[in-house]
Amino acid sequence: MDISPPAPAPSARGGAAGWAVGWGWYLGLAVLAAVIDLVSKAVLFARLGMPGEQAPIVLVPGMLAFETNLNEGALFGMGQGMGLVFAAVSCAAIAGILWMVSRGETRADRWLLTALALITGGIIGNLWDRLGIPALRWHAPPERLGTPVLAVRDWIHFKLDGVIDWPIFNLADTWLVIGAGVLLLVTWRSPSAPAAPDDPSRHD
Repeated sequence: MDISPPAPAPSARGGAAGWAVGWGWYLGLAVLAAVIDLVSKAVLFARLGMPGEQAPIVLVPGMLAFETNLNEGALFGMGQGMGLVFAAVSCAAIAGILWMVSRGETRADRWLLTALALITGGIIGNLWDRLGIPALRWHAPPERLGTPVLAVRDWIHFKLDGVIDWPIFNLADTWLVIGAGVLLLVTWRSPSAPAAPDDPSRHD
């Protein structure tokens, strides 16, 4: 017969602390990712202006440059002209992620929280642009001159001459890709090792 004392139930304070730590990690990282993205966009567009107004800043000739671009599509330029659709999908995705984080098992998994936070930060960074919050106005073509820009601000241009010319992207896109990669690893990781059997010495 097992005569060891029962494990104490977690206190309400401990549960509240775990809740606060989980939400704090998720919200803190998501906000940080979004802020870094938005600040980088503001700095680069202030330095280079609208697309085509200034020459790109070349970091590695033939490979990497900073060049402003406006993307009315999704990640890496896909789905041009469907900005409002992507904005609605983004809001739905954030709602789904918040529901996931509201679950205790999600908040207990730091890697899963990190993936969801990066994805949230990336979504917020691009959604901010799609809603026209930066208050940009189209400078071209003539038929769109002065109309509000409801497009994502991109500024990182990677290419290898003669091999690949990657669509111009931003840090929000980077957070989305990294977050999705971490989420994939979390899904594929091996299950936890089974609990060790009871110590025979503890039984009659």
